[in-house]
Amino acid sequence: MRQLTRQAMLDGAFGVTTGLFYVPGNFTPTEEVIEIEKVAGAMGGMHHSHMRNEASGVLDSVRETIRIGEEGGLPTQITHHKIIGKGNWGKSVDTIRLVEEARARGVDVTIDQYPYTASSTGTASLIPQWAQEGGQKSLVERLDAPAQRARIKSAVIENIKFDRGGGDPANVVMASCAFDKSLAGKNLAEITKARGREVTFENAAETLLEIQHSGGCSAVFHAIAEEDVERIMKYPFAMIASDGEVPQFNVAAPHPRSYGTFTRVLARYVRERHVITLEDAIHKMSGLPAQRTKLYDRGLIRPGMKADLVVFDPAKVDDKATFEKPHQYAVGYRYVLVNGRVIVEDDRLTSERPGRVLYGPAKESAPVRTSNR
Repeated sequence: MRQLTRQAMLDGAFGVTTGLFYVPGNFTPTEEVIEIEKVAGAMGGMHHSHMRNEASGVLDSVRETIRIGEEGGLPTQITHHKIIGKGNWGKSVDTIRLVEEARARGVDVTIDQYPYTASSTGTASLIPQWAQEGGQKSLVERLDAPAQRARIKSAVIENIKFDRGGGDPANVVMASCAFDKSLAGKNLAEITKARGREVTFENAAETLLEIQHSGGCSAVFHAIAEEDVERIMKYPFAMIASDGEVPQFNVAAPHPRSYGTFTRVLARYVRERHVITLEDAIHKMSGLPAQRTKLYDRGLIRPGMKADLVVFDPAKVDDKATFEKPHQYAVGYRYVLVNGRVIVEDDRLTSERPGRVLYGPAKESAPVRTSNR
């Protein structure tokens, strides 16, 4: 793994991303991650992690992410930081304190977030990790064994109550389901009722097990507090990042972050709620991320920098994408330029394609960096 990491860095990687919340990454001991990251760090890379737990175990997960950077000798990122589950709301006070304490002793740790009170991942996030070991085939075998199914169901009930379920089956909304496209946009309570069951935690868990038995879905989970979103956003070393995808327009019901993340910050949190200033918002979207990824020829407007620019009206920008109708483009933008060439003009794409592939700091015979896409 160390050899693979070294080669990846030579091929142009910016660092190593870990998904310690997901199977099989969740089975990885911290010490193994640190050994891999030492290689990336020695070659100028960074560590970027989906933490092991963003609910009841969020504080330990932040500590682990910090430890990886501290002992691995490289910058470390708490990515799409959030606090999941009503019983954990407010813990951003403690997570930010942990980050501040680490920075005070010299650890290069930063944060990024998306500005929504809902997350999005697979419905497997409600299934206990031990039950997912071995992949879908093994999970199905466990679900078909009555004793194990009962144990899994008990854990799912707890996760609906206290974790990503947000205390209500209606908070779990299907984004896309390969085995049944009609489920997109429907929540777990609606699906449970449609299957002839009273909407209870137990019955919702049973419905979730049926969904997972069929292959699972991508879903949106409403389980985050606005206060935590705003507190994290105010932190000087927090950046804005969508954690989104490039969805096919008008297909399924994806998280609106894929369309509205950056505009939502400008419209809701700058203009309407005055959580941060316009200048801070722009810095969190451009200069700070560019500095973080060592792209020193972009992120700022000054001579010699790449002309990657967005021209917009702060009074008019608006994110139209909602959870109910996510496939809506943001408005209020006049121009988008990449490498000094206009790629968007008055809400319309031009035929210009000036983007170039970017490479990390250890790329062998790395070409001169031009522009990001």
